[in-house]
Amino acid sequence: MCLPHDRTAPVTVFPPQEFARRRAALQAGMADRGQDALLLTSPADVFYVTGFLTRFWESPARPWFVVLPRTGGPVAVIPDIGVDLMSTCRVAEIRSWPAPDPVDDGVTLLAGTLADLVPETGAIGLPMGLETSLRMPVADFDRLCRALAPRRMVDATETVQRVREIKSELEIDAIRAACAVADRAFGRVPDIVAGAGSLAVVFRRFQAALLDEGADWVSYLAGGAGPDGYGNVIAPAGPAPLQPGDILMLDTGAVKDGYFCDFDRNFAVGPPGDTARRAYDVLHATTEAALAQFRPGMTAADAHRVMVGAIRAAGGIPAGGRLGHGLGVTLTEWPSFTDRDRTELRAGMVLTIEPGVVSAEGRIMVQEENIVLRADGPELLSRRAPLQMVEIAP
Repeated sequence: MCLPHDRTAPVTVFPPQEFARRRAALQAGMADRGQDALLLTSPADVFYVTGFLTRFWESPARPWFVVLPRTGGPVAVIPDIGVDLMSTCRVAEIRSWPAPDPVDDGVTLLAGTLADLVPETGAIGLPMGLETSLRMPVADFDRLCRALAPRRMVDATETVQRVREIKSELEIDAIRAACAVADRAFGRVPDIVAGAGSLAVVFRRFQAALLDEGADWVSYLAGGAGPDGYGNVIAPAGPAPLQPGDILMLDTGAVKDGYFCDFDRNFAVGPPGDTARRAYDVLHATTEAALAQFRPGMTAADAHRVMVGAIRAAGGIPAGGRLGHGLGVTLTEWPSFTDRDRTELRAGMVLTIEPGVVSAEGRIMVQEENIVLRADGPELLSRRAPLQMVEIAP
């Protein structure tokens, strides 16, 4: 591995053995499914295989490719601007071009690389299913397929997802560290709200607190506020002031070493009303049921059934949508806790428990925790939400 060229290009925090483990698991899946190479284009998959961590993905001007052959190390096919950083990562070879090129933006170079690594009758695996994306122009992908024929592009969603969904202890530690950052920031919310006035100011202050507590960046922050709950959990914050009797919810996806946390906390602005207090009690009881009952071998649909049953047993009305999901190098990963997802839960999965209830007409409340599923049940990675809602001064 090359040493970094400057202080802005740090070597990934994960050791070579971690990337060797990931590569071997992916290559075993490729062999089982008759795939001669994987073509990876998304930020999460590229980072997972190589350790290449950058915010430069925010620019859509350049595509980035990593090819993992069935044997050997990854080959990065990337714009020239990324060579210095990629040289610090876990790759066998780097091939680059001066991007962006409006005529041939890496297509010929990528086609040549894949032709070198895949026999003419071979199959190139590309994630094509749910929660995947192709981060290159569709017209360029069409050109690539024609240039590589008779080689075939085949769906590698299962190859990648079945490996990524089981976290190593190093990955779990990274997510635990991200959770600890958010836990500390949530502990500062009473001071953050004091004198803030509007929810928009609270959001800005909370993001600053997350960074101050050690987040590398805050990729996601959402929430809501209102009497007896909130209307949704995805809207940006507005200028309206917080009022006594409001329930404030903050939900964060802070990032540490490339891994996300994703959990929320509810706060009462002044004493909470009976409606909000009852909804909070239902959420807490439902999370306790999930922590007690989740086990490997269940399906995501089973987990959803446990939480819906617990909500109803506690006298609540389930809110719509999924009640949790996977977590890792993206804010949300598979599976989804819905009544239709038959994904098997396995030890080593990092998941969110996220029950939601209807608290009043047009209002909901949610409570979210992050766990790793062990052989004997869940282990909390986030600090458990308190039994009673934290009250903050109006």
